Amino acid sequence: MFQSLPAPNADSILALMQTFRQDPRADKIDLGVGVYKDASGNTPIMRAVKEAERRLFDEQSTKTYLGPVGDPIFSDLMRRLVLADRVDTTRLSAAQTPGGSGALRLLFDLVRYAGGTPTIWTSTPTWPNHLAIIGQIGMTSRPYRYFDPETRAVDFSAMMDDLGQAKAGDVVLLHGCCHNPTGANLKPDDWREIAELVIERGLVPFVDLAYQGFGDGLDADAAGARLLAERVPEMLLAVSCSKNFGLYRDRVGVAFALSAERDRADTQGALSTLSRTNWSMPPDHGAAVVRKVLEDDALKADWLAELETMRLRMLDLRRGLSISLRDAAGSDRFGFIAEHRGMFSLLGASAEQVRDLREKHAIYIIGDSRMNVAGLPEAKMDHLARAFLAVGM
Repeated sequence: MFQSLPAPNADSILALMQTFRQDPRADKIDLGVGVYKDASGNTPIMRAVKEAERRLFDEQSTKTYLGPVGDPIFSDLMRRLVLADRVDTTRLSAAQTPGGSGALRLLFDLVRYAGGTPTIWTSTPTWPNHLAIIGQIGMTSRPYRYFDPETRAVDFSAMMDDLGQAKAGDVVLLHGCCHNPTGANLKPDDWREIAELVIERGLVPFVDLAYQGFGDGLDADAAGARLLAERVPEMLLAVSCSKNFGLYRDRVGVAFALSAERDRADTQGALSTLSRTNWSMPPDHGAAVVRKVLEDDALKADWLAELETMRLRMLDLRRGLSISLRDAAGSDRFGFIAEHRGMFSLLGASAEQVRDLREKHAIYIIGDSRMNVAGLPEAKMDHLARAFLAVGM
């Protein structure tokens, strides 16, 4: 049977990681892999997380199952963090998931389980795993224009023109903040217009919120999701704790579904059924750590302070590179780097320029020219600027 398996698609990010590790040059710079890094190039365990793990080790008395939808207290704490008091909880269903990817998969499965033939509308570009998951479960997707390669900003009018073709019941996948891979975010007024369009055309917004706290702050980064939750009749929301709690390998996420009050029991039951057939029970450790952090005022305050330090550091790195490029190029054409938010910016470099950066300057970025801002070395901004210009950017 295995002779008929299709050849796997190569994962460009994993391949780039392997090439970087094998590169013997001492001055190599990794701007590819999508994890936060501190000034030493490490991905640290956050202080509050480390302390919560110590307490969990001392206090936890069992490793028994929590059930298919996980810990409801964790999910409610995440609901408060993401949606605050903007949603009627009698309409909200939730399930703890293995990371943000697990939340995406569970909610896409929920769309399919609900029946019909909706189209999933995704931004151009979007995180590649969005399209991979949609394709894997056999659903149909269509792109909507999002990123203007000339201005390096959101082309909102084109986006709305494309979404104006969506049909009732279609699902619109939106990045809640810190758009991956572009770094270009929707504005508050954009979210209001999207809400109006969704209601007018009977669409279902699906918000992927993977970077809350990495852009303009916890509340600002969740503002779009909160606005939709206040206004729309139905909504899907996938949340990840990988970035803002630094729990990458512990796989902590939560899936929310907003429905009419009369439909909540069925929706919650469907999430439980789908969780049971996907992974049976979600992993507990990381979610238990998040619960401890959010339930303890001192731990939460320390987590918020460290998260804010990380956010401000990325903004400083953006400004630093933008200034170095302005000075080297004699123009502001790279000013978009300072305007973008989150871990990534899409530089607009060609495949040849990306290759030259890697081969001639030992600078590694993803093939579509997505740069991980958190990997920028503070002491080498002028070096990076010269290399970008040397390859023709």
